[in-house]
Amino acid sequence: MYIIKLNAIDSTNTYLKDLSTTTLPKDYTVVVAELQTNGRGQMGAQWNAEEGKNLTASVFKRLPLFNVGEQFYISMAVSLAIIKALRSFKIPQLRIKWPNDILSANTKLCGILIENVIKSNNLQGSIIGFGLNVNQKIFNNLPQASSMSLLTGVIYNKDEVLFEVLKQLEFYFKLLESKAYLDIKLEYENLLFRKKKPSTFRTSKNDSFSGIIQGVTENGQLQVWTEDDVIKTFDLKEIKLLY
Repeated sequence: MYIIKLNAIDSTNTYLKDLSTTTLPKDYTVVVAELQTNGRGQMGAQWNAEEGKNLTASVFKRLPLFNVGEQFYISMAVSLAIIKALRSFKIPQLRIKWPNDILSANTKLCGILIENVIKSNNLQGSIIGFGLNVNQKIFNNLPQASSMSLLTGVIYNKDEVLFEVLKQLEFYFKLLESKAYLDIKLEYENLLFRKKKPSTFRTSKNDSFSGIIQGVTENGQLQVWTEDDVIKTFDLKEIKLLY
């Protein structure tokens, strides 16, 4: 692995994206920053982290033989890799809040942003960004946020956490390359936050409705059994699962 460590940068994903415009980075090129001044999350949300306390990193994974239509399997594999890494540090009650927030019980530990590099309708590689709350203790105006240290009382070595995440990413990408799609999807669905439980959702039009999460489609849409006894599918832009 080729690891680039930076004190401060706007976004580790942007750094790798800029690199990939000229030539594709080496497989498993990793960029880690002590401070991200413009960290990004899903749907353009900002990711704010206290300097030096958390793990803000991006990994470039070459995927020359991967089908563009199966991109959500990358997201599932990354979510599972981070959960498996966190399990090794005894983090309890781990779940995936669709599509790929990592929770402990109902508090958020990690956000993931995956940006795929596609040229001429061929997937060249994937930029996997993640912000993992490791040792931060105070989260102002973020009632749903927590950290590994808050949950266990342990101060963690961030390098150890990073290497465990990278080890698990390698494991799950080998599974992807072996086409173990069904295994990955089943494991992902079994870890979905509020699966099979009555939940409240908000639509993009700011309406609310109740439903029960059943699973996901192969392209990442959420399957919800709605009040009118129909299973409907929703894109990320269409609904938000409320806590």
